[in-house]
Amino acid sequence: MIEKRGIRAEILLVLGVSLGSSAIYAILNIINRLTYVKPLSEQTATLNPTVVADRPWLDLLYQLANIGLGVVPALLAVHLLRRAHEDLAVGLDRRRPGFDLLSGVGMAALIGLPGLGLVWVARRLGVSAQIVPEALGDHWWSVPVLVLSAVENGVLEEVVMIAYLLTRLRDMQWGWWPAVVTSAVIRGSYHLYQGFGGFVGNFVMGLVFGYFFRRTQRVMPLIIAHSILDIVSFVGYALLKDHLGFLN
Repeated sequence: MIEKRGIRAEILLVLGVSLGSSAIYAILNIINRLTYVKPLSEQTATLNPTVVADRPWLDLLYQLANIGLGVVPALLAVHLLRRAHEDLAVGLDRRRPGFDLLSGVGMAALIGLPGLGLVWVARRLGVSAQIVPEALGDHWWSVPVLVLSAVENGVLEEVVMIAYLLTRLRDMQWGWWPAVVTSAVIRGSYHLYQGFGGFVGNFVMGLVFGYFFRRTQRVMPLIIAHSILDIVSFVGYALLKDHLGFLN
């Protein structure tokens, strides 16, 4: 019982300094959006905003700081996992590069293609804000920063929500599916700032990724898949927003 309480406290602390706090703010954000004078469908959610518009060099430093500090909770999670498990096996290694890459690309296609349809449907139903994947401006560093931001998202979310959370919930004798569903609900919750479409899409993504991890015990393909999805979204929008009207 004491060990379970210790693990529970550890989980709450890790989530409290990372994606759990993001979920709380996202819930407050959706309440704000739903009680705002404009309908949800007429509001905007910007994923990669500029911080200092009039000084690009300082904006770049802010962006790099956000990315660097964003991976710290993932490093903390790995550190805690390794302290708890000497024989840690979550797939954060280079033992199966071919499998990781091919599986990651396949998972990105599996999630990404239906995800585009879900975004379209959610917008038509008025249950999602207009998502703006980036608003950094046209700088020489914009695309590299977007790529780094995408990789940071992949590392943070998959290490914390899949490798760490599922492993520690299993350490508390949780069943696989309760653990996977809990992880998926939290994943969906911290995307609520985008509207209910963001919750549903990321909840389903969490279920698929959790099932994959259960079967393979490898998180690297999920990091690759998540990074690919965000790179396509962020960089694709940056390059095509002036040419494809339906993106605006």
